[in-house]
Amino acid sequence: MVTTRTPDAEGLMTFLAVARLGRYTAAAQVLGVNHSTVSRRIAALEDTMGGRVLTRASGGWAVTPFGHRAIAAAERIEYELRGLVDDGQPGLTGLVRIAAPDAFTALYAVPAIAPLQEANPDLAFELISATQRVRQHRSGVDIEIAVGRPDVRKALATPIFRYSLALYASEAYLAAHGEPTTIAQMADHRLIFYIESALQIDELDHALAELPASPPSIRSTGVFAHLGAAAAGAGIAILPDFVAAREPSLRRVLADHYDHPVEYWAVTREESLRNTAVAAAFRALVEYRAVWDEQREMRVAGE
Repeated sequence: MVTTRTPDAEGLMTFLAVARLGRYTAAAQVLGVNHSTVSRRIAALEDTMGGRVLTRASGGWAVTPFGHRAIAAAERIEYELRGLVDDGQPGLTGLVRIAAPDAFTALYAVPAIAPLQEANPDLAFELISATQRVRQHRSGVDIEIAVGRPDVRKALATPIFRYSLALYASEAYLAAHGEPTTIAQMADHRLIFYIESALQIDELDHALAELPASPPSIRSTGVFAHLGAAAAGAGIAILPDFVAAREPSLRRVLADHYDHPVEYWAVTREESLRNTAVAAAFRALVEYRAVWDEQREMRVAGE
């Protein structure tokens, strides 16, 4: 079908939002409109262009080969609109959603993105607590932090930093229950860790599998609950070393016998990176590693 009409900028920008986020509802929230408005604009764009620009896909919407013709035009319009902003004015707007484990979010992600948000007051972040596998098709999230190397296609995956899962207990607990000297003796101690049935990460499963079954204990879906339980003397906890280091009442046990290295990876899809705010947030997370490494060296030097 051939058309002589010209697509309007509003329709193209709406299409660009859906193409990046994969869902009408997510695009509507970013654009500040409702679902029906997004649907109406996409329908008008398709009518003007004379073909389908989006097609149903697993977990949302995907751009059709015909629709890719409109992507470049929409991105040029976006670029030109950003150029209207004075150099001295903040330029990033919209909403960036990051899914990450609690400890990474609190201790790494927040200080990494806070300067970006400070420099761009119209840029918002939503931080979603998640310790699970990165999904091949996941809508509503722009950046995911994975524990261990993720297996995803058509995505950018970058290692952030390595840490170790180790065993920690309070001095009070060790004084009352004794300190294990072998892995086998861990069977006599309450082990604080994730709820076993809720574990979805191979690296965390492996960390637990290295230890014998333990008596009934406190289990949780959040690492800060593990930290609090260990500090309260409820047992011996498997904790990330960078988290345990912030609680002076804890002491590492079985250091020569138990050390489980793990790595955080940042993942974002190719379509998400077309969003300048997402790209800037992803870059901030990666670049913060230099600050993180420097702070870690200072902590080690101070010990």
